[in-house]
Amino acid sequence: MITEREAMSRAVALALRGWGRVAPNPLVGAVVVREGRVLGEGWHAEFGGAHAEAAALSRCADPRGAALVVTLEPCNHHGKTPPCTEALMAQGIARVVIAGRDPHPVAQGGAEQLRAAGIAVEIGLGAEEAAAANAAYLWSTVRRDRPFVAVKVAASLDGFIADVEGHSQWISGPAAHEFVHWLRAGFDAIAVGRETAVRDDPQLTVRGAVTPRVPPARVVFAGRGPLPATLRCLDPAGGGPAIVVTQPAVAAVRRAALGPAGVQLLEAATPAAGLQALREAGVCALLVEGGGTLVGNLLEADLVDRVYRITAPVWLGAGAPAFGSRAGVPLGDAARWVVTERRPLGSDTLLVVDRALCLQGS
Repeated sequence: MITEREAMSRAVALALRGWGRVAPNPLVGAVVVREGRVLGEGWHAEFGGAHAEAAALSRCADPRGAALVVTLEPCNHHGKTPPCTEALMAQGIARVVIAGRDPHPVAQGGAEQLRAAGIAVEIGLGAEEAAAANAAYLWSTVRRDRPFVAVKVAASLDGFIADVEGHSQWISGPAAHEFVHWLRAGFDAIAVGRETAVRDDPQLTVRGAVTPRVPPARVVFAGRGPLPATLRCLDPAGGGPAIVVTQPAVAAVRRAALGPAGVQLLEAATPAAGLQALREAGVCALLVEGGGTLVGNLLEADLVDRVYRITAPVWLGAGAPAFGSRAGVPLGDAARWVVTERRPLGSDTLLVVDRALCLQGS
């Protein structure tokens, strides 16, 4: 036996199976239930493919009179697939339980269409859990001024991402590394600061179990300092497009040095301007992987929507702080973020926190 609340949690877990494969569409999972029994379940597995509702219905012998539990409002338009509302009406679904509304101006309106057809509709069950899974979609659908910005840090117990000699590989263990490659697959771009790019020479590519439908762009926030053209993340054959966000004062020099190699240059005097330029370049969801200075600057400017913190069970005592050097905030004025996930990654621990506003895309 399964309750509708349990079915919604199951639907959220199913939705995440589409990670890295369905963007710019949302992650959606669905479960068909009758009298506490699961009749069928499905998820949106591939961009352009069957939506979660249709996938779940296709696995049911007879869904008439059953309830469908789904993480996002069923679509009400004909895009790459027919409207999900039509499939639900045609299959005789009696009740639809929806975690949250779809803010997309073309897809929305499914709840009203279902009610007009005499189908009972409930909205709000598991809303926070489902919104957290789809935060990047919800944000990018409503906001056009910048991408959804997530920060990933792997740090010691005392908050350092590198030791006193600058060594950072590897603070976290194999399970954390596997998770990070899964995480990268769900973002449009992966970014680091200039110092991290030069010191660590990361590839900024996805090398895990999920092959992203579109390889993420590799972004360096380069400021004014020197940036060797030989860095692996700038290799045009190394993965997704290479993008350098640069100060206008050195843009001409950088364009002459990097442009012939296929690197895209974006001029921006501030972090906010850099994010706006990335959004205009088609980046809707950005994963920032360091270093501390870049992360600290983004936090200081209130430009971070989510933090994935991986804590390794090691004490370093001193080194490079995970979140840079920032001005202090009195405890009474400190913002309280929403914990959306915490779990072990081998010997390490993952904590995911969101700004409350990002869950509504505003």
